[in-house]
Amino acid sequence: MSARPKRTPLVFASALYTLALVAFWFLAQHFSLSTRIGHFPSTFAAFALIFAPFWFFGFGLADDLRSRLTSRTTCVLTPTLLIIPYLIYALPRGEFRWTFCLLFLAIPVGTSALYQFLPPGGSRPATPKICWQDVLTLAVVGLPIEFNWLHSAFPHDGLNSLPKLLMVDAALYAFLVARPLENVGYDLHPRLRDLRIGLRELIFFAPIVITLGIALHFITPHGGLRHPSAVASALLITFFFVAIPEELFFRGLLQNMLEARLGRARSLIIAAAVFGLSHFNKPGPFNWRYVLLATIAGIFYGRAWRDRQRLLTSSITHTLVDVLWILWFR
Repeated sequence: MSARPKRTPLVFASALYTLALVAFWFLAQHFSLSTRIGHFPSTFAAFALIFAPFWFFGFGLADDLRSRLTSRTTCVLTPTLLIIPYLIYALPRGEFRWTFCLLFLAIPVGTSALYQFLPPGGSRPATPKICWQDVLTLAVVGLPIEFNWLHSAFPHDGLNSLPKLLMVDAALYAFLVARPLENVGYDLHPRLRDLRIGLRELIFFAPIVITLGIALHFITPHGGLRHPSAVASALLITFFFVAIPEELFFRGLLQNMLEARLGRARSLIIAAAVFGLSHFNKPGPFNWRYVLLATIAGIFYGRAWRDRQRLLTSSITHTLVDVLWILWFR
């Protein structure tokens, strides 16, 4: 059983949040994002607001919200605030679209209403097992990202992660506040064991993926030192915009709920298989090599999460695998 996230003073969490935003600001300047997308201050403000729930849920925000939202109505209506970043981004550019506005309202509000008015287990305490409400919610927040349906809401290179982070915010609210689900492991307080187990699973996985990837002509090793800024930016971007969102969905939510119903072994394999299949169209039409290797990777990511049911652990393995692939094997 994983422990609840530690309670961090708001001032300390806010200071770390500010430092993270400063890092992302310099990263955007490094990639000349401000000159490529225009309206950079409003765009960065929108990103900061999207990133805020993503960050503060890792420092105990869910517990605070549950204690303050004393009625079903307020619980359901609170995530309407998630529309504000889209408005800040889209209105100055003249890119506002009612379709996306309604989607960014309907998804978090609808999933919250589902759990508030049709809770898993009915009048009994919420079951940790996966149920039809969970399947529907996972589909609603996951499929738009999987099939890139929300790309046109932020239609500029470099902003692909914004709709993904909005869906992460919606999922965090649905599963940690409206449901709520135990043992997700969304805790951003680092522990030494996170690094140790994350590295252990990388070491176990690396010989398999390198051997099989070369045999399948999926990866090509290439040497050379990378500039420290390239390595640092790859680690930062991959950790926050790829690893944590995917680990939340596939391990903290899917594997977690399947484990309560099917047991550890079967839930690990099924979650890994679904994770692998989510890579079928990268690139399309069906990249079976990527699906196979991602499925195997998902087993090791799942093992890392299962050690203490902590997403930081599996996110470390996930980040290192992706960065090594991008910089030295792609």
